[in-house]
Amino acid sequence: VRPPGHSFVHGLTTAGLGAPDYEKALHQHAAYCDALKDCGLDVVTLPADEAYPDSTFVEDTALLTPACAVILRPGAPSRQREIESIEPIVRKYFASVERIESSGTVDGGDIMMAGSHYYIGLSQRTNSIGAAQLTAILARHRLTASTVALHNVLHLKTAASYLEHNTMAATDEIIAQPEFDSFRTVRIEPAEQYAANCLWINGTVLVADGFPNACAAIAAAGYRTISLDMSEFRKLDGGLSCLSLRF
Repeated sequence: VRPPGHSFVHGLTTAGLGAPDYEKALHQHAAYCDALKDCGLDVVTLPADEAYPDSTFVEDTALLTPACAVILRPGAPSRQREIESIEPIVRKYFASVERIESSGTVDGGDIMMAGSHYYIGLSQRTNSIGAAQLTAILARHRLTASTVALHNVLHLKTAASYLEHNTMAATDEIIAQPEFDSFRTVRIEPAEQYAANCLWINGTVLVADGFPNACAAIAAAGYRTISLDMSEFRKLDGGLSCLSLRF
């Protein structure tokens, strides 16, 4: 994880919810880290990076799989050099490290892992060249991938989250796609779409606070839930999965 720096308030956004409150974002990030620890994870905290306002969203910089790590190439030009400080950390934990090269772009928020298969969203941030490179890399490590066309969301995981046990929390746009017919789905209603970006960790699902129907639906599917206030990260289009690289 990487806490937001003071420059966070100038990050990229399409949300139209105003500028985030920096101090509030810090408290929310600390609560998020506490929840990760509560779920049994060790948390490595990197220093804030003032040079890159969006750098708290570390998920977009790398894909960490059981077989290899892939240093990604974020689709927003202002974010592409964030990988320079992430790669040395990743190399401490992974012997095999691959890279997405220009002119491919891939944001980690567009990759949803379901077992040994990886769904790659084609979005404004992830292009077909990057998706093809990632698919080839995964194939070399005996992992499979397929692409999902996106139209109304920033990232694939804006609209869907894999909750293990063949279960997916998703919005109607994702549920309607035939490649997901085999999943048990927890429907996230349109008014609570932000909560579709939830996070399964060791049997517990982290859910954004303020979306009671989504939280109830996930709990009804058999999961323990933890609700976290994400208001300041939502202002920059960020969600629960965006704030960590998990492996």
